[in-house]
Amino acid sequence: NMTYTNSKLVSYTKLSPNHSGHRTHSIDRITPHCVVGQCSVETLGNIFAPTSRQASCNYGIGSDGRVGMYVEEKNRSWCTSSNENDQRAVTIECASGKVEPYAMNEVVYDRLIDLCVDICQRNGKKKLLWFGDKDKSLSYQPKEDEMLITVHRWFANKSCPGNWLYARLGDLAAKVT
Repeated sequence: NMTYTNSKLVSYTKLSPNHSGHRTHSIDRITPHCVVGQCSVETLGNIFAPTSRQASCNYGIGSDGRVGMYVEEKNRSWCTSSNENDQRAVTIECASGKVEPYAMNEVVYDRLIDLCVDICQRNGKKKLLWFGDKDKSLSYQPKEDEMLITVHRWFANKSCPGNWLYARLGDLAAKVT
């Protein structure tokens, strides 16, 4: 039975009711998303607060680089249009531009690296992997010390996380590892 902890990088917490309770799978994936707006961690908290929204994420990074928490890591967020992915992924919404490529501020990208390092360390992972291939990624069984990056576009007809971040996921994995 995994002991789940939350990130100490969090400076704002507004827990959303939109989650499935305790995970049925240990954490071995990270799924970064683009918010499609340069919003704050408070705005994200307000977006995920109503039950009518039927959406949430574990963490969010505001346009100023602050980190918010909306669903604790022990719980499965409603973020990626995939129960199987969300049961095992820490989901992170990142403030971004409103149109493709959904570019992110440098401070947001830097904080995403910090947050991924923190998530990997607390969950006992030494490597963050990015294959850039849906079939290979979804069939891959990460080793005990590995974390895998997945993206929303593999599970829904969306661009998410946008081409700006998608093009940098190899860099993200290398920097975190």
